[in-house]
Amino acid sequence: MSGRIIKTTGWQRRKARVRKKVIGTNERPRLNVFRSNRHIYAQLIDDMTGVTIAAASTQVKGFDDKLDKSGAAKKVGETIGKLAITKGVEKVVFDRSGYQYHGRIKALADAAREAGLKF
Repeated sequence: MSGRIIKTTGWQRRKARVRKKVIGTNERPRLNVFRSNRHIYAQLIDDMTGVTIAAASTQVKGFDDKLDKSGAAKKVGETIGKLAITKGVEKVVFDRSGYQYHGRIKALADAAREAGLKF
């Protein structure tokens, strides 16, 4: 070994810390959020079986590109909320993936709550 120390970013450490505690079940799947500079993604995941129940993002065909980032996050939150309700999921565990509960993450969560999801 070369003796180099591989450092983990702060975001990865926070994400791992959150994931230790947040587990999605069949009754309450995990609502996972990933945020990049341009896009935002949301998935409903059942960790017991390892299955993604529903997914929504700003990269789907026909998504309104004219929205700002917070508006796009609201739209993704509404979409994932409606998809969850159609799949029979009402309660979820929110996994913010180490991001601060602020801005786009909060907008997505609020829109999902308005669509009928309970956290």
